[in-house]
Amino acid sequence: MTNLEKRPEEEVLASGEPCIGVEVLDPREVPLGGPRAMTVYRTLPSKGRSFVGAWCFLDHYGPDDVADTGGMEVPRHPHTGLATVSWLFTGSIDHLDSGGNAAEVRPGELNLMIAGRGITHSEISTPETRTLHGVQLWYAMPESTRFGDNAFIHYVPDAVTRPGLSARVFVGELLGSSAPVDTRTPDLLGAELVLEPGASITLTVRTDFEHGVLAETGTVSVNGTPLAHRALAYVPTGSDTLQITAGPEGARVILLGGVPLGERIVMWWNFIGRSHEEVVEFRRRYQSELGFEPVDPADAGKPKLFGDFPAGQRDPLPAPPLPMVRLKARE
Repeated sequence: MTNLEKRPEEEVLASGEPCIGVEVLDPREVPLGGPRAMTVYRTLPSKGRSFVGAWCFLDHYGPDDVADTGGMEVPRHPHTGLATVSWLFTGSIDHLDSGGNAAEVRPGELNLMIAGRGITHSEISTPETRTLHGVQLWYAMPESTRFGDNAFIHYVPDAVTRPGLSARVFVGELLGSSAPVDTRTPDLLGAELVLEPGASITLTVRTDFEHGVLAETGTVSVNGTPLAHRALAYVPTGSDTLQITAGPEGARVILLGGVPLGERIVMWWNFIGRSHEEVVEFRRRYQSELGFEPVDPADAGKPKLFGDFPAGQRDPLPAPPLPMVRLKARE
């Protein structure tokens, strides 16, 4: 029986040989904003790699003392053609969007926002949060669904335990756990894995998936390759198993996976399109809809892309100026 023929309940710890090809992506520091510029550590996109499956963005942050960093304070801003996944380990964040959704993002709970053709949202750490620690993920939506309606999905996955391992699968299927989440982007995987000290696990995985393993805490190796804190291990398609080993203090990792997107995207600021011209239009319409710039005659009569927002919120973020060169596609 091939891996692709295995039923979800058969996706257990395996004893096969993992593919040894591992590419390590080191994080770069990025100031997120706020009065004291909270720092995040970004591994996707990187100079040499844009995707793991359809996953195209990974920020890791914390644990941060909110008294020192100011916490997360990201006012209203737009997205197109993508979905965001907020996953926390400590603290909580208030989410508000122009689709009419308000939610408190809490540890161990999936909050998935599908932008579709357009949405705006804000993310502000709650007043009671003292320590903030988590990841922010995006995946690109395929051509078939990227112009659909926006949506917001909340899901609390149960923990799955195996010897030396506790896992929460928030997107896709692993270890017999299946997240009942309509991502509108097929063949994705997202999970938090917590390994006991010295534990080594070998997971059965789909051979048509690319995988990424983020070293969230502790000392980790992936298919025998050491991985520094906050670095991301990329494993290409072709492997039917994935071996993750924790050091003497144990480890927590974020595991991402998916079939390669197979589409060229143009990704700039918070927009994903398919051409330079598309992204220029997204920016132009956002700027005019929120009152930063006058309406361009080319957009007269077009319906709103980014929706309305509740009154009394922080001022929205203006889009930065476009670069003086043509935006290039990623693949």
